[in-house]
Amino acid sequence: MPKDLHNTLDAASMRASILRHLTYSLGKDDAHASRYDWRMAMSLALRDLVVDPWFASTRETYEAMGKRVYYLSMEFLIGRLIEDVAVNLGVDDIARDAIASFGQNYDAIVADEPDAALGNGGLGRLAACFLDSLSTLGIPAYGYGIRYEHGLFEQHFEDGRQVESPETWLAQRHVWEFERPEARYDIGFGGYVSTSVGHHTWHPAETVVASAYDTPIVGWKGDWANTLRLWAAMPTQLFDLASFNRGDYITASEPEALARTISRVLYPDDSSDKGKELRLKQEYFFTSASIQDLLRRFLSEGYALEDLADHVAIQLNDTHPAIAGPEFVRLLVDVHGMEIGKAISVVRGCLAYTNHTLLPEALERWTEDLFARILPRHHRIIEIIQDTCLADTGVRIIEGGMVKMGELAFVMAHKVNGVSALHSQLVKETVFADLHAAFPDRILNQTNGITPRRWLYSCNPPLRALIDETIGSGWADDLERLDGLAVHADDANFRAAFRAAKSENKEHLAAWLKARDGVVVDPAAMFDVQIKRVHEYKRQLMNILETVALWNDIRDNPNGDWTPRVKLFGGKAAPGYVAAKAIIHLINDVAKVINADPVTRDLLQVVFPANYNVTMAELLIPAADLSEQISTAGKEASGTGNMKLALNGALTIGTLDGANVEIRDKVGAENFFLFGMTAAEAVAKRAEPDFARNAISASPRLARVLGQIAGGVFSGADRGRYEALVANLYAHDYFLVTCDFDAYFAAQREVDTAYRDTACWGRMAVLNTARMGWFSSDRTIADYAREIWNTGSLKKKRSAKDDG
Repeated sequence: MPKDLHNTLDAASMRASILRHLTYSLGKDDAHASRYDWRMAMSLALRDLVVDPWFASTRETYEAMGKRVYYLSMEFLIGRLIEDVAVNLGVDDIARDAIASFGQNYDAIVADEPDAALGNGGLGRLAACFLDSLSTLGIPAYGYGIRYEHGLFEQHFEDGRQVESPETWLAQRHVWEFERPEARYDIGFGGYVSTSVGHHTWHPAETVVASAYDTPIVGWKGDWANTLRLWAAMPTQLFDLASFNRGDYITASEPEALARTISRVLYPDDSSDKGKELRLKQEYFFTSASIQDLLRRFLSEGYALEDLADHVAIQLNDTHPAIAGPEFVRLLVDVHGMEIGKAISVVRGCLAYTNHTLLPEALERWTEDLFARILPRHHRIIEIIQDTCLADTGVRIIEGGMVKMGELAFVMAHKVNGVSALHSQLVKETVFADLHAAFPDRILNQTNGITPRRWLYSCNPPLRALIDETIGSGWADDLERLDGLAVHADDANFRAAFRAAKSENKEHLAAWLKARDGVVVDPAAMFDVQIKRVHEYKRQLMNILETVALWNDIRDNPNGDWTPRVKLFGGKAAPGYVAAKAIIHLINDVAKVINADPVTRDLLQVVFPANYNVTMAELLIPAADLSEQISTAGKEASGTGNMKLALNGALTIGTLDGANVEIRDKVGAENFFLFGMTAAEAVAKRAEPDFARNAISASPRLARVLGQIAGGVFSGADRGRYEALVANLYAHDYFLVTCDFDAYFAAQREVDTAYRDTACWGRMAVLNTARMGWFSSDRTIADYAREIWNTGSLKKKRSAKDDG
């Protein structure tokens, strides 16, 4: 925190600030204030403490003529901010005492804050971790995204089926943001391009306004803060007064309704042509606004356009903002008169692209007809980029009637990175093999990381206290200090304390499940956790098939030496993803049967709490004993849930996929439950005829499970509910559930044995936490700064100046 804040702030002054905001910002007295009022008052008091370092950081950046990083992302899964801000400022205990002096419960106040679901999973949470680390390291930065009125849908279950309803985080005032009405930019769509004396002018048929909302993101110890700037779409004309006066109220409001559609929903269903058009408009909307904004800021400082790359580093988080290249070129050429070849070179010097997937469907493509209709000038610029940059490569950006955004992002970036060592290698060998051959120095690796402030310090107070007591408190911004715990792994007293911290978290989760859902679980059982977006490649299906197989074995031998387990699932399926939604339905159907079985219910439970989000993750992760990281090898780019779980002392059962490879290397192969094919073996297996049917034939245990599911054991009267799911496993099974099943089942039995040996399991758990320091997002961001952005910390320059 700022030096003067540490010395002067106490519970009394925090109390006075809360009361002042309650009275003058909210118009309430303490006798009649609701929990909402207290939350808002405390949030405003905390926000006040962020503003001074925020302003100071901005001033220092201008004075130092510092290079800024601009992180463009469709998702920022920031979650609740009260505790995040209080912890990073170092005032969480002060805030707790201050609010308690009014008779209010701090934890209840924190829990009252809406969880801003502006993301779908790892991509958005990574972006949030990166913003935290950029501020912690003192690297000047802006995050740019969309201020969705409704984030990722709220998930409910009706008879086990996923049902979506709108997410309503903005139903209440978002207290952390500042509206910036002066930061507004016109964003056009459609229309035509005219040419006069070699100059091109785009005449959009439709225009909306992007309006900025800023949230300060304060780093650890509160001495640097950057900005998350989210764009909301507004109409250029609020409403048609003439139509309104004629009584045609719907027509009068159409401009506002059309504009608000752009920023209304995160990831609208794009299975229809209208949905695809909206998704493309969203991506161009926030990207164009962000490029216009950073260009305005750059020019206000008096630099020459040719020097953009010396002052601007733009990171494209996946292909969603890939239109940044052509848009930046358009602005330089059409607005500022730069020659197009020069503009392409200048823009490439600024742009870098992070690839997050090897799945072809996730590398966005737009039909050329749609793209040219919505962005006609950009379509022509892409053709020029293609002709000038790819003439000798054989690679095309526009091909077969499609505009390929992955190829566009690659070509317009000076660096392209994968997010784990294995993933980066596979990027070179698969999705961008031809481009890598043409530009062999462009791809590099940046293994993902997580912020230890949110994902251990805040979410796991019992373990935090034990770590502080054992090695001191300096690990929160120097996570590799956790290695000092390793020498205690053989200390029985330390292992007992470590186990007690885990037990406290499990009891907390059990109480939450009972209070929220009426589900009773035994904290003494192993908590076996798989939390992530539901997708076939992540193989929640294999997990639930193994669960049924275990249930069968227990029923066959109820007096066996079984290890009690609670199987915990969390995650959402995209609304249009039929197979993933069927998997969710199956998990809930299996849970209904298994949890009601008197023979097995004390040994095996299945729990799937609805509406997984950051807040739920903060409960599940500290309580987990076993971390399920079981994706098909070669399909998971990195994963960050695997890092969070291991950091909090969960052991991993997993494949050699994504960052699992590096986690296993760091924690030790003996402290990781490995199973399954490698990425190369997976490719070879798919080439074998009838590989899935043969695998099922070779596994009586799996064949029995599939027969039960297809036969209606878990679907009651609807015996055909899962016929298609089972048929796909026999006939196709691209993600190799059947081929890895027996190895997975065997590895789970190794887990059972290890868990029963308290000393063995405790030692392994301690070493997982101790050896996860390398996976801090601070390390990741420092690597980006050095190897991609060519920038660094202004905090270091400040310290050097102060010392001088």
